[in-house]
Amino acid sequence: MTENKYSKVIAGAMTWGKWGKQLNQKDMISLMNHCIDNQITTFDHADIYGDYTTEIDFGNAFAESNIDRQNIQLISKCGIQYIGQTRPENKVKHYNYSKDYIIWSTEQSLKKLKTDYLDLLLLHRPSPLMQSEEIAEAISILKQQGKIKDFGVSNFTASQSALLSKYIPISVNQIEFSLTQHTAMHDGTLDLMQLNNTQSMCWSPLGSTFREDTEQTRRIHKQLGRLLQKYNATEDQLLLAWILKHPANILPVVGTTNTKRLSGAIAATNITLELEDWFSILVASQGHKVP
Repeated sequence: MTENKYSKVIAGAMTWGKWGKQLNQKDMISLMNHCIDNQITTFDHADIYGDYTTEIDFGNAFAESNIDRQNIQLISKCGIQYIGQTRPENKVKHYNYSKDYIIWSTEQSLKKLKTDYLDLLLLHRPSPLMQSEEIAEAISILKQQGKIKDFGVSNFTASQSALLSKYIPISVNQIEFSLTQHTAMHDGTLDLMQLNNTQSMCWSPLGSTFREDTEQTRRIHKQLGRLLQKYNATEDQLLLAWILKHPANILPVVGTTNTKRLSGAIAATNITLELEDWFSILVASQGHKVP
């Protein structure tokens, strides 16, 4: 892997606005600065977050923050046509990856985020009607115009990534990956990323461990509990450390707005799980030994 262009932990902005904490401008600026002070300099957005409003809220806060644009990285995503108040013309949730829409959507994100460029533009989810050559044409135009630095995808399988990369290089694939959702480790998705030197990012890195009370999560909590003292860590830090040990160099997108948890997340990057401990955590999740 080449040197990361993004911070080791990425701040996911989905819950900053209407779809979550509804932070006011002052609180957003404070949270941005807390992230930066803790070496979290990459902020992950999507056009649809907050029913197409969170980019606006973040951008207005950023414009008042006096944060140097060169010191942060902004990610956004496009493609999902969301049913909501801001786009009443959408009758069904769907995907649009026409050349004109990709360019228009990116330009909208730039205006809302109050920036001249995105460090990374992602296609939010694969569409069965994607025309790879048309997508490549749109991305080439955006790069030539300096509106995006890098291009990637989100939630793409290995075969979907291979198809698109025939026409345009993919720098990043942001997927769902955690101890409780690790199919990408077995279906070739992470293998292809390593093969092509594609940066991997993951959303929902804590999975369902704290959201659900099941036999699986109880096994996980029990095993993590055995390791807390050894690593002087919290359970969520061990879950991140488990992801970070994978050779695909996965960068977790952390959705919390809690400053203590954000600080703890970046501290997790200094934890190196021993080999057998890593497998003991996997076994706890699976409920059986590895083959």
